[in-house]
Amino acid sequence: MIEFYPQIKQFHIFVALLSGSLFALRGAFLLGGARWPLALPVRWLSYAVDTALLTAALMLLTILPGAMFANGWLAVKVSLVVVYIVLGVFALKRARTPRTKLGFYLAALFVYFAIYSIARAHHPLGLFTYWFS
Repeated sequence: MIEFYPQIKQFHIFVALLSGSLFALRGAFLLGGARWPLALPVRWLSYAVDTALLTAALMLLTILPGAMFANGWLAVKVSLVVVYIVLGVFALKRARTPRTKLGFYLAALFVYFAIYSIARAHHPLGLFTYWFS
């Protein structure tokens, strides 16, 4: 399966960016008063993209050797994914006021960029690695 690593990695990167873009777009329009971001077809698209993202991530996890993750960056990234999901749920559905929706939305975007940064740097500090090393 290692021979498919480059293709799986590129697909994972593509759907990760697609997932983040879709969340940012849905959140921005929802905060602007639009109702379509909560429509069933849009949610199904979001679920499909996130399922593809998780599938590619699990495939990469099974392909790569364990030493690749020795510095803990993957554990931090996965932990932040859970935080991102919770913040996203509150931003799109659970928060009651527009102000709290905005707060959760901005926090979710910040966590998404932290996840991206960690993935790019392969270090738990992400892009902050260059400042603190």
